[in-house]
Amino acid sequence: RSRSRVQHLDHTSCAMMTAHSTHRSVVSVRLHHSHRRITPGPSRLGPHPVARASSSDGDVSDATRAMLEDQETRIEEEIKRVRNDAAARVRDVTSADLSANPAYAPATDIGGETSAMRTRLAASITQLQRGLVERDTETRLMLLASLAREHVLFLGPPGTAKSELGRRLCRVVGGNYFERLLTRFSVPEELFGPLSMKGLENDKYVRSTGGFLPEANVAFVDEVFKANSAILNALLTILNERLFDNGGGRIAVPLVSLVGASNELPESEELDALYDRFLVRRNVAPVTRDGLVALLSQESTLLDDPASDEPMLTVEETAEVRARALSAVKLPESVLSNLVELREYLAERCEPPVYVSDRRMLKAVNLLKVSAYTCGRAEVSSFDCLLLEHVLWTVPEDAEKVRDWLLRNLTMDEGLDQVQYLLAGCFARACRIGADYVDGGGGGSTIDASTVKADAKALVELLSTKYNATATALDDGFPGITGHLWLGEDTAEGAISALTPLLERNKKKIKTLLDEAAVLEAAAEGATEPHILAELLPQQWANFIRSGPMDEVKPLGTVASP
Repeated sequence: RSRSRVQHLDHTSCAMMTAHSTHRSVVSVRLHHSHRRITPGPSRLGPHPVARASSSDGDVSDATRAMLEDQETRIEEEIKRVRNDAAARVRDVTSADLSANPAYAPATDIGGETSAMRTRLAASITQLQRGLVERDTETRLMLLASLAREHVLFLGPPGTAKSELGRRLCRVVGGNYFERLLTRFSVPEELFGPLSMKGLENDKYVRSTGGFLPEANVAFVDEVFKANSAILNALLTILNERLFDNGGGRIAVPLVSLVGASNELPESEELDALYDRFLVRRNVAPVTRDGLVALLSQESTLLDDPASDEPMLTVEETAEVRARALSAVKLPESVLSNLVELREYLAERCEPPVYVSDRRMLKAVNLLKVSAYTCGRAEVSSFDCLLLEHVLWTVPEDAEKVRDWLLRNLTMDEGLDQVQYLLAGCFARACRIGADYVDGGGGGSTIDASTVKADAKALVELLSTKYNATATALDDGFPGITGHLWLGEDTAEGAISALTPLLERNKKKIKTLLDEAAVLEAAAEGATEPHILAELLPQQWANFIRSGPMDEVKPLGTVASP
């Protein structure tokens, strides 16, 4: 589009603009097509003043000045009305509401099901953490994985309480417990049970599985990647399908969760499938300096009366929680979109690429649903996705990439770009309604003012919801994070520190859009004229004239030159 040349300006329009510019700056208009002129029509605020007196000296008459001053007063009154109405509207809709957005909302009770369960889960976390130092995140992840019927892998050097964490899970979940330390020389009998002598007498190759992994509800396998090929195939089937091939038949395995531990990552490709079976992964580091002080100052030890702990949950309850979560919790479109984009980011923009299998993505969604359900929500929130830091990495260094991406992309400003687009379209239609001419010929607008007002009202309501949710999160210290059952203290603190400046910027952006939408709603009420809208919303006007379609600019007075 080339810059247009304005070839002719009506005398009356020239006088009006001359008087109006004494109080405010002139809006520079860039037209989209060459050889066009401005052809104004009559104004709703009064007749256009005569630009020049009929006298030959060109002086403006007293009557003309009076008309100009009267029209100036009317313009000022219209601007004041719109601004006052818009300000009142914004005040009415910006009362903070904690439940405005599910991501920031506190825990609720889905159909009266989750309140009691949440209390028991909080007590279970406390029981798991007793006597441990700086293992808040590990205990929460381990319990969440058991509710989702998934497996956990703890990586780290010796002496970091990995084994103790695995043993403690059975004290909370209950059921049959199995534990084994693998070496390169471990044989299948160590995990799956010895061959049955009676079976051999009957020409049947079956194992006696009592007390071994095929009959366990909770299991802990240390140095899990030392598994050899003789063990690997049967272990994979148990972990994923919960089935065990025993002789000529296949039996169901009641395994809730297996906690694996290792000092190192798997080195051979044949262990990749086993590695992928562990949905939740956590790198366990030695305690910090402050943590060491706290650990050495404890009066009790890790072995104090372990038998006194009675299970807080049953195996049946873990299965019931998972089933209810998958049926009751929805995955919002915004979260789904973020999951797809995150996987693409890890695969295409990270160096080296981070591979995430289809199975892992599907299981990750189920984990997020269990998280939301046990927190009392019927919808997965953006803050649930912070758990993916412990799910979607291949090496521990990848966890930071996942966390950084999540914190950059999971702020509550989804759709703001679309809102800006809709607001620009609403502004263009408001300008056409305010003009009492079409194609420079006068007459009424072809657009229904009520539709513009309704659209502006909808934008105000949408933006006020976003604004209230953001303001509530900032003012109340992110209750969706601090009150989250499964986010450890270190994860929560890091997320809040990173999200605070991002949400502060989003809050300002949302407030600007909200103010503009409220002005449009008030202007549509009185069919405010375009030149007044240009002063009320100068940036919208400049964008409209600079890049708006000529079909929308043309009815405001721009017509082709003969």
